[in-house]
Amino acid sequence: MNSKLKFYQSIRFKIALVFALMLMLTLECVGAVFVRQLEHQNLNTFKQSIELPSYVDNSLSEQLARSNTRKANHQIRQILSEVNNNNISEIRVIDNKGIIRGTSDSDNRGTVGQKTTDQIVKATLLNNRSHSENVYDNGNHNRYYVNVLPLVDNSNNNVIGAVYLRASLESVYASINSITLIYLSAALVTIAIGLFLAILISQEITRPIEEMRKQTLRIARGDFSGQVRVMGNDELGQLAGAVNNLSVRVEEAQASTDSERRRLDSVLSHMSDGVLATDRRGNVTIVNNMALQLLGVDHEDDLIGKSIIDVLDIRHDYTVRQLINADQREMIIDMSNDGNNLILNAYFSPIQRESGFVSGLVCVLHDVTGQQKEERERKQFVSNVSHELRTPLTSVHSYVEALSDGAWQDKEVAPKFLNVIQGETDRMIRMINDLLSLSRMDAGTTKLNLEYVNIKELLNYILNRFDMIIKNEESDSSKKYKIERHFTKKDLWVEIDTDKFTQVIDNIMNNAIKYSPDGGIITVRLLETHNHVIMSISDQGLGIPRKDLGRIFDRFFRVDKARSRKQGGTGLGLAISKEVINMLGGQIWVDSVEGHGSTFYISLPYVPYEEEDDWDDQEAEK
Repeated sequence: MNSKLKFYQSIRFKIALVFALMLMLTLECVGAVFVRQLEHQNLNTFKQSIELPSYVDNSLSEQLARSNTRKANHQIRQILSEVNNNNISEIRVIDNKGIIRGTSDSDNRGTVGQKTTDQIVKATLLNNRSHSENVYDNGNHNRYYVNVLPLVDNSNNNVIGAVYLRASLESVYASINSITLIYLSAALVTIAIGLFLAILISQEITRPIEEMRKQTLRIARGDFSGQVRVMGNDELGQLAGAVNNLSVRVEEAQASTDSERRRLDSVLSHMSDGVLATDRRGNVTIVNNMALQLLGVDHEDDLIGKSIIDVLDIRHDYTVRQLINADQREMIIDMSNDGNNLILNAYFSPIQRESGFVSGLVCVLHDVTGQQKEERERKQFVSNVSHELRTPLTSVHSYVEALSDGAWQDKEVAPKFLNVIQGETDRMIRMINDLLSLSRMDAGTTKLNLEYVNIKELLNYILNRFDMIIKNEESDSSKKYKIERHFTKKDLWVEIDTDKFTQVIDNIMNNAIKYSPDGGIITVRLLETHNHVIMSISDQGLGIPRKDLGRIFDRFFRVDKARSRKQGGTGLGLAISKEVINMLGGQIWVDSVEGHGSTFYISLPYVPYEEEDDWDDQEAEK
């Protein structure tokens, strides 16, 4: 660390280098603008110098308008030969059919009468606009400027041809290159002189800095006895005084820090809670063994120096400033992962000095996994059940109160009220039965009556029942439905609980019928994969928003709560369906686009029954 610096590593070299680079950058920017402007100006001047006089364009237009092509071509050649411009390499005249009628280049006279292949000429003839571009000839490695102008008939303003003009740009770029070379030479001389002056100036500036560097190296080694000589009252002199003051302060701070750390380590070693301490920036500086255990870390070196919001994985929710400024003193942190369920209660307290300066943060961690889980499940269950039972109970109470007030004496109103009370009571009974079913499934007390069933025949049986229901309700309902079936021809034998599987299909079909529009088609499909049977039920209803697809199988969840309650839904049908399919070893999922209907898929494990034909023959013999 005390080794002698090489010249290119010293600050005097860097100051000179920065000055030289700034000078070089300035000259380069000025040169780039200058050369660019020079090029633009020379090209504009060159383009103006090769423009054809207007009388030449008019003469060429008159010749193209003549019906005698041979005489017109002769006159065109005569006109082109009279053009005296040494910058122009070639001039071609093309009629509106794309035929070359004349050229000023004697070597290319053979092209007269041929059809042009130049795209810019064709574009000029097509849209009556002039086109120009710079091209590079790979044959002779020269750059050319090409300009194509339309020729217009003065009598009717129609395009009767075009003039193709090509001029060499080599003289222009040769002039630009010579000027650029002169500028670069002057810039290099300027940079060399500036670098020499910068080295002389930087040497005088960096001499006091070298002395301060040596003193700071002694401080870093723990030697606080030396002093830096103050040679003036300028910025460098003030910096030398600050270094001397720093030496004293560092010595005092180091002694105080060692004493405080020993006391803190003694306290932390006897604590049963996890403790994290940070600096003002939120980086962990102290961690005890219990915190390592709660966070699943083996060594404290894995946490020291890291931000506490990263250690606790709360960067997306809080900032270090919010934690230090006491905006959030206490929070629940879910540290669950694939192999561990852990919920911690974190309490934050800022570390303040007597002056009020916040120098860090202390975080105390408590394990509240079991408590939080039980509390969350209890609140969710009570909230859902209370919410779902409140509506029918309120309705029953209202109608009973009305009957008590004398409505029972009205022979027309009383039966209607009683029907509503009976309907709401039935709904509560269905909800309680569904809750009992889910409770038994959660407790694992539900028993499955498994048997091999021809799934195709069972689906047909269920759908036939719905067909009968739809036909019987057609006269009473304003909506009309239709059920379409797309089944595989093969009989598929699957081991299921018939009653519970029928309940699943009933739930999905009832939902499809409820939410399908008038004239809607409900499509049921059945197919076989390698080792699964796939069933799908599609409707043309309102569909499910994308944000709700992940919660559609949650208990008491409804996409349209008001409409679902009005139609008698409990919000538990799909939850029961998912539990049943999971018990059967299958999967259930939904695919939906809002406004375009929904499709529910059911996948059940399937093993081909190899003795189906023998079984059928035996049944036939019986």
